[in-house]
Amino acid sequence: QVLLVESGGGSVQAGGSLRLSCAASGLIFNAYALGWFRQAPGKEREFVAAINWAGGSTFYTDSVKGRFTISRDNAKNTVYLQMNSLKPEDTAVYYCAANRGRASTQNYHYDYWGQGTQVTVSS
Repeated sequence: QVLLVESGGGSVQAGGSLRLSCAASGLIFNAYALGWFRQAPGKEREFVAAINWAGGSTFYTDSVKGRFTISRDNAKNTVYLQMNSLKPEDTAVYYCAANRGRASTQNYHYDYWGQGTQVTVSS
Protein backbone atom coordinates (compact mmCIF):
# COMPACT_ATOMS: atom_id res chain seq x y z
CA GLN A 1 0.00 0.00 0.00
CA VAL A 2 1.36 3.38 -1.03
CA LEU A 3 1.15 6.11 1.57
CA LEU A 4 2.13 9.77 1.30
CA VAL A 5 1.91 11.63 4.60
CA GLU A 6 2.31 15.39 4.73
CA SER A 7 3.34 17.33 7.80
CA GLY A 8 4.58 20.78 8.75
CA GLY A 9 1.51 22.85 8.01
CA GLY A 10 0.22 25.45 10.41
CA SER A 11 -0.62 29.09 10.91
CA VAL A 12 1.88 31.84 10.27
CA GLN A 13 1.85 35.57 9.75
CA ALA A 14 2.58 37.10 6.37
CA GLY A 15 6.29 37.15 5.69
CA GLY A 16 6.89 34.05 7.74
CA SER A 17 8.14 30.62 6.72
CA LEU A 18 7.04 27.02 6.90
CA ARG A 19 8.63 23.78 5.78
CA LEU A 20 6.33 21.04 4.59
CA SER A 21 7.45 17.43 4.53
CA CYS A 22 5.93 14.45 2.77
CA ALA A 23 7.06 10.98 3.80
CA ALA A 24 6.40 8.17 1.32
CA SER A 25 6.14 4.45 1.84
CA GLY A 26 5.11 1.46 -0.22
CA LEU A 27 6.79 2.60 -3.44
CA ILE A 28 10.24 2.76 -4.97
CA PHE A 29 10.71 6.39 -4.04
CA ASN A 30 13.57 7.24 -6.38
CA ALA A 31 11.55 6.00 -9.35
CA TYR A 32 8.95 8.71 -8.88
CA ALA A 33 8.75 12.39 -9.61
CA LEU A 34 7.14 14.32 -6.78
CA GLY A 35 4.89 17.32 -6.79
CA TRP A 36 3.19 19.74 -4.43
CA PHE A 37 -0.28 21.06 -5.16
CA ARG A 38 -2.62 23.26 -3.17
CA GLN A 39 -6.31 23.93 -2.94
CA ALA A 40 -7.85 27.01 -1.41
CA PRO A 41 -11.51 27.13 -0.34
CA GLY A 42 -13.78 27.43 -3.34
CA LYS A 43 -10.93 27.02 -5.81
CA GLU A 44 -9.59 24.20 -7.90
CA ARG A 45 -6.46 22.33 -6.92
CA GLU A 46 -3.43 24.01 -8.47
CA PHE A 47 0.15 23.08 -9.16
CA VAL A 48 2.81 24.55 -6.87
CA ALA A 49 6.11 22.75 -7.48
CA ALA A 50 7.57 19.52 -8.83
CA ILE A 51 10.89 17.72 -8.77
CA ASN A 52 12.19 14.89 -10.92
CA TRP A 53 13.31 11.53 -9.56
CA ALA A 54 16.94 12.56 -9.05
CA GLY A 55 16.22 16.06 -7.79
CA GLY A 56 18.13 17.69 -10.60
CA SER A 57 15.14 19.39 -12.19
CA THR A 58 12.57 21.50 -10.41
CA PHE A 59 9.52 23.38 -11.59
CA TYR A 60 7.42 26.08 -9.95
CA THR A 61 4.27 27.99 -10.60
CA ASP A 62 5.05 31.66 -11.22
CA SER A 63 3.43 32.89 -8.02
CA VAL A 64 5.87 31.00 -5.79
CA LYS A 65 9.11 31.37 -7.76
CA GLY A 66 11.83 32.85 -5.60
CA ARG A 67 9.88 32.11 -2.41
CA PHE A 68 9.34 28.33 -2.37
CA THR A 69 11.91 25.59 -2.80
CA ILE A 70 11.15 21.93 -3.46
CA SER A 71 13.73 19.31 -2.57
CA ARG A 72 13.89 15.60 -1.90
CA ASP A 73 15.95 13.17 0.14
CA ASN A 74 15.78 9.78 -1.54
CA ALA A 75 17.53 8.14 1.39
CA LYS A 76 14.66 9.24 3.66
CA ASN A 77 11.85 8.77 1.12
CA THR A 78 10.83 12.35 1.80
CA VAL A 79 10.07 15.42 -0.28
CA TYR A 80 10.08 18.91 1.17
CA LEU A 81 8.61 22.28 0.35
CA GLN A 82 10.37 25.22 1.98
CA MET A 83 8.03 28.20 1.90
CA ASN A 84 9.42 31.65 2.65
CA SER A 85 7.92 35.12 2.48
CA LEU A 86 4.47 33.63 2.83
CA LYS A 87 1.48 35.66 1.72
CA PRO A 88 -2.20 35.40 2.69
CA GLU A 89 -2.92 34.12 -0.83
CA ASP A 90 -0.76 31.08 -0.07
CA THR A 91 -3.43 29.90 2.36
CA ALA A 92 -4.62 26.47 1.22
CA VAL A 93 -4.48 22.76 1.87
CA TYR A 94 -1.18 21.52 0.47
CA TYR A 95 -0.93 18.06 -1.05
CA CYS A 96 2.06 16.04 -2.13
CA ALA A 97 1.78 13.63 -5.01
CA ALA A 98 3.91 10.97 -6.71
CA ASN A 99 4.19 10.40 -10.45
CA ARG A 100 5.79 7.29 -11.93
CA GLY A 101 6.70 9.30 -15.01
CA ARG A 102 8.36 12.65 -15.44
CA ALA A 103 7.81 15.67 -13.23
CA SER A 104 4.61 17.35 -14.31
CA THR A 105 2.52 20.42 -13.58
CA GLN A 106 -0.69 18.49 -14.34
CA ASN A 107 -2.47 16.78 -11.46
CA TYR A 108 -3.85 14.01 -13.68
CA HIS A 109 -0.30 12.74 -14.27
CA TYR A 110 0.11 11.83 -10.60
CA ASP A 111 -0.60 8.34 -9.37
CA TYR A 112 -0.67 8.78 -5.60
CA TRP A 113 -1.73 11.61 -3.29
CA GLY A 114 -1.37 12.47 0.36
CA GLN A 115 -4.19 13.60 2.60
CA GLY A 116 -3.07 17.21 2.71
CA THR A 117 -1.86 19.64 5.34
CA GLN A 118 -3.40 23.04 6.07
CA VAL A 119 -1.35 26.20 5.66
CA THR A 120 -2.91 29.43 6.90
CA VAL A 121 -1.20 32.79 6.40
CA SER A 122 -2.64 35.79 8.19
CA SER A 123 -2.05 39.40 7.23
